[in-house]
Amino acid sequence: MYNFKKVIVVLPAYKAALTLERTYREIPFDWVDDVILVDDHSPDNTVEVAKLLGIKHIIRHERNKGYGGNQKTCYDKALQLGGQIVIMLHPDYQYTPLLLRAMISIIGEGLYPVVFGSRILGKGALKGGMPLYKYVANRFLTLFQNILMGQKLSEYHTGYRAYSGEVLQAIDYQRCDDDFIFDNEVIANIFWKGYDIGEITCPTKYFDEASSINFRRSAIYGLGVLRVSVKYRLAKWGLVKM
Repeated sequence: MYNFKKVIVVLPAYKAALTLERTYREIPFDWVDDVILVDDHSPDNTVEVAKLLGIKHIIRHERNKGYGGNQKTCYDKALQLGGQIVIMLHPDYQYTPLLLRAMISIIGEGLYPVVFGSRILGKGALKGGMPLYKYVANRFLTLFQNILMGQKLSEYHTGYRAYSGEVLQAIDYQRCDDDFIFDNEVIANIFWKGYDIGEITCPTKYFDEASSINFRRSAIYGLGVLRVSVKYRLAKWGLVKM
């Protein structure tokens, strides 16, 4: 716990058998009460590795529900267990668990109700091996989103996110997409509800075992981001419903 708040780390897993142990071993269990792993019908032995590691809460989807669908199960279970600080950590070891204490303390001290680990603050993204086309797209999309949403985030596309339980209960994340655009729809709902998002610098790693989407899916994701941002601005103007 932190300041008498229950802390839960959720691991949305897909083909994470080779990286799960490295990720899990670095979690600071003196601050973390529970870990939940949701396996999105992986073709490898992710679940078996999770059991060997002693992860108490393991859920396996009987069919692949997508990245957003995986997170929905993660957050449902975390709230069911009484999570008051819930952190999504990718089990592919792309984001370091060593930042968990910092993210937990920011929410636990009441500074921000949501915290993102940003790859763009500093120079971590390109140093960590982010492909140049993804970096350029990230910067363009983030600029576009900041303009339309009236915000100043350094990036909207990180997968390292911490939420207060209050925020997760306030936003209707079940209505969000089941694929990668889920993350951006969640951000739109957070801002729509009037919550602020804090950011910390996060180093990142790109390597063969780390999850990544190909160029085609990246393009589809980018178009989805533009759609979410435009819808948000139109809703602010009262032209559509959020």
